[in-house]
Formats: sequence, structure tokens, C-alpha cells
Amino acid sequence: MKNYKFLCMIILILNSNLYAQKRVRDYGIEVGVLKPGQNNAITDVAGVKVGHTTLIKNDNIRTGVTAILPHSDNIFQYKVPAAIYLGNGFGKLAGYSQVKELGNIETPIILTNTLSVPTASNALISYTLKQVENKNVGSVNSVVGETNDGYLNDIRGRHVKENDVLDAIKNAKAGKVTEGNVGAGTGTICFGYKGGIGTSSRVIPKKLGGYTVGVLVQTNFGGIFELNGVPVAKELDNYPRSYTYDVDGSCMIVVMTDAPLSARNLERLAKRAIMGLAKTGGIASNGSGDYVIAVSTAKENRIPYRSESKFLEKKELRNSVISPLFLATIEATEEAILNSLFAANTLKGKDNHKVKSIPIDKVIEIVKKHNGIQQKN
Repeated sequence: MKNYKFLCMIILILNSNLYAQKRVRDYGIEVGVLKPGQNNAITDVAGVKVGHTTLIKNDNIRTGVTAILPHSDNIFQYKVPAAIYLGNGFGKLAGYSQVKELGNIETPIILTNTLSVPTASNALISYTLKQVENKNVGSVNSVVGETNDGYLNDIRGRHVKENDVLDAIKNAKAGKVTEGNVGAGTGTICFGYKGGIGTSSRVIPKKLGGYTVGVLVQTNFGGIFELNGVPVAKELDNYPRSYTYDVDGSCMIVVMTDAPLSARNLERLAKRAIMGLAKTGGIASNGSGDYVIAVSTAKENRIPYRSESKFLEKKELRNSVISPLFLATIEATEEAILNSLFAANTLKGKDNHKVKSIPIDKVIEIVKKHNGIQQKN
């Protein structure tokens, strides 16, 4: 009984730490010029939900699953306009070709580790086929992204199971999103520090449409870290002095917006997310799989699986008015990546490997030196 109470106390402490996470704005650092949404998260886009399954077991399992749902209805029956952009294609993203061909997504989006993509894909198929309205469905295009967490995680053990994926979908909710060492970001590394899940959002001024853009990232990539243009890696003296360094890895970026956009303009939006990655110092190296999945959640533009009409009636923003959405995507991606670093904790894993969290105190000191901290009144 005492051991049980002790274990419960540890779980409560861990949970309280997750919800007490500090993000980059908590230190007075404001990224960009547009304002974030209420939660500064991808879930600020109405209807979007995020769920995690985190697997931390023994001394070698450090992995998990993150699920992103564009809406709460049957996604197969009410598909959403979507596009996928390949910043650098060294990855195992599932479902790309049909999204490219048809311009929509029909399942939740799942992020996990490289060798668990088939398991996650199978889980999405099971999830879709089990829904009552889908009893006659015989084809499912599951969308699954990944990064390789093999330094901290026993990736060859393939510890992610179908139920872990289904649990992440089941647990998905709106509101605040837990970041750092959770879900698909449990075992990831970014700029040599502990990476993970990060999220952010931007709200376009009403006179420009009032739309919201939300971004969620799974950071596992390298480069030369910058924060708001401040050369942090150079100041910390941990930046590479030659090209013999290893910056390979990957970054999955999911962009959601309530703006009514076609697949064509969603791809244009997705391209801008890579600019946000570059602003943090990421270089999309040869061995990096950098993918952006962009989705419009606008209810009036959902694509019904069956319809008596031969025509799709939809509303779409003109090309000339979407530049603010480009800026919002760049800023939200940049801040989501920073949040993934600030929220992550030092972690030890497989083969006694240890990855330290970013030295926040030193980073803040460097940013202050460069006048990168906003003084609040």
C-alpha cells in the first residue's frame, strides 16, 4: 500500500511538472509581430484536438505517439483540404501520394518514430473501419509522419503498438497542449539538446480576415541554433567549426488553419513553414526528413465521401489576400520549435545515452545581451 501511494505521488508530481512547463514567451521573448491565440497552440484553430501516448519504460524505451485531429466528426466521411510539402525527403511519411493527387486528408494525422510508421498506419485503418458510417469502406489513406528517436530509444524493439495509437486518438482534446518529452517527441533531439513536441499559433487581424493558424512540431533535427535572430549556438560555443559534424535528423510540421484554402494554397502555406524552421537555424541536411502537412479546417469546405451532387461548392480565399497567413505560418512554426526546446527536460535512455535540455538561463542571458527580451510594463 505504501509503495502504491508513493507511485501515485510520483505520477502527480510528473503531471504537475508537465502542466507547469515554461514556454519561450514566459521569459519575455516574443517571436514575430502577430498575436498568438488563447492557448498559443494548434488547438486555437477551432475543432482541432491533440492527443499523446508517451512510452517511458525501463532504461531503453523512450518513444510515443502524437495524434492531431482536424475535427471531431468522422474524418473519412468529411475529409478536409490538405497538402504535404517536402522540405527534404529523407523520411518515411505514409500517405503522401494520395494527398498530393486528391488534395485532402481522410484520417487523423499521426506522428511517431521511424520504425513504427506501419503500426501507426495499421491502427489508423482499424480506427477508420470500425466507425459505423464506414462499414462499406474498402480503402483508407492513413497519414503518418515520423522522426528517428533511435539514440535514446530502442527503436528496433518497435515498442509502439496499435493500442498506443488508438489511445492517442481517444485522448485527443482541445485547449492546452503538453509539450517537450511527450508523445512522438519523447525521444527526440534538436540542435544537440533535448527536443520534442512544440506548438504555437497566430491570429490574423480582423481587417485581414481574422483567421487563425496553428502549428505543431516534432523536432529532431540539427543546424546552428538561433533565437529571434540571436546567434545562440555561436555564443554558447557549441556550433560546428567544420563540416564534419552530424546535423542529420528530421522535423515534422503540422499546420492547421480555419481559413478557407484550396490544396494548392495549402501547399504554398506549407512551404512557408520551412522558412520558420530556417529562422531557428535548421538547415534541412542531407539525412533530414523535413515534412509539412497543411490542413484547412473550414467547415464549409469539408469534402463529403458521398454526395448526390456532381459538384463541390466551396469558398476559397483569393491568392492576393493570403500573405498574412504566410507570415502567421512562419512565426508559429518558429515559436513552436522554440517551445519544443524550452519545454523539454534532460533525458537518459538507451545504452545510457543522455541528452541535456537546453541551458535556458544561459540562453536568456545571451538573448538579453542582444536586446531580444521584451520588457513588459
